[in-house]
Amino acid sequence: MKTLKSMRLHIGIFGKTNVGKSSLLNRITSQNISIVSEIAGTTTDVVEKSMELLPVGPVTFLDTAGINDETALGEKRLEKTMSVINRTDVAVIVCDFQGIDDYEKELIKKFEELKIPYLVVVNKIDEKPLSDEKFEEILKVVQNESRILKTSVKTDKDIVFRFKDTLVKLLPEDFVNSPKIAGDLVPQKSTVILVIPIDKEAPKGRIILPQVQTLRDLLDSDCLTYVVKETELKDALDNLKTPPSLVVTDSQAFKQVSEIVPENIPLTSFSILFARLKGDLQAFIDGARAIENLKDGDRVLILESCTHHAIEDDIGRVKIPRWLKQKTGKKLVIENFAGHDFPDISGYALVIHCGACMTNRREVLSRILIAQEKNIPITNYGIVISYCLGILPRAVKIFK
Repeated sequence: MKTLKSMRLHIGIFGKTNVGKSSLLNRITSQNISIVSEIAGTTTDVVEKSMELLPVGPVTFLDTAGINDETALGEKRLEKTMSVINRTDVAVIVCDFQGIDDYEKELIKKFEELKIPYLVVVNKIDEKPLSDEKFEEILKVVQNESRILKTSVKTDKDIVFRFKDTLVKLLPEDFVNSPKIAGDLVPQKSTVILVIPIDKEAPKGRIILPQVQTLRDLLDSDCLTYVVKETELKDALDNLKTPPSLVVTDSQAFKQVSEIVPENIPLTSFSILFARLKGDLQAFIDGARAIENLKDGDRVLILESCTHHAIEDDIGRVKIPRWLKQKTGKKLVIENFAGHDFPDISGYALVIHCGACMTNRREVLSRILIAQEKNIPITNYGIVISYCLGILPRAVKIFK
């Protein structure tokens, strides 16, 4: 089974035109993924390549257009390149023997603001060695020699090993020690019930991704896991000799499930589990409190990180707007945006993020940082639903 893009380490490759970004990617992957040419601007859109990069594991490389592209489409290409930063877990800045200038310095400043670890690869030293002066200039900006890798993609036989060795030392802690979804919340060999309604949005014969991943996580944690529909939940509880350590439900069935599950049994939702896994749970909880302050005419953005065919009773386009209006009693202007690109959120009173099952944690954290910089509350589907239903304290109690 293939590893999903959202669960892979995303490695963005950045730099000016013709410094060897695509050549580096081709060497690492041992494939001609990106077109290599002496003509500036050959890489136009973001090129993605997913692979197993041992010993790192599953990764997705993002090869971007040159940051100094001055061709007719250069501005649009640069815009696309910069949008990739929000999806980047680790950044690779490629330059050559000419060193770095304001283009690279601006990138490094951005990475440091977003707390994205980065590596500077100095390529083409076979053509001309990097001068001591140029090296000191790079070191002054990077302030860590271990982040600088001098090489020649063409002639360095050990480039793949050296690249991976340097990369491993920069990996984010939450990737090295991959967090649990739910297995760390309950004792080993404990009983957990997963309440999974038959979702109209899921492909026929399958259940949706967060539910699959949670089930696998609990199995890996040696838990006794029971999967039921909300209509069979009461029977499942009655049949157990001892109460379960946790019940996890689809957010859309939260109210019905909370009325069935006794107060002494911990209860949360798949979306709230993913709020912790993919983002910042406390930030999302804090963001939900802004619902109480919404006024008539306030704009609310519902942000979906993937595109899907909206169904008649769609969670993000129908149900959440309805619950929000019922909770607040206000005439809100609710808008939806779908896709990887992060829109301008200026002017919104609240941003509501989806469960992020198709998005990596780095992208979600970047969005949270942007919202916080603009002083705009941000939360997620599961938190909002439980808040509107009046059960948020119970839904997050197990995390405390």
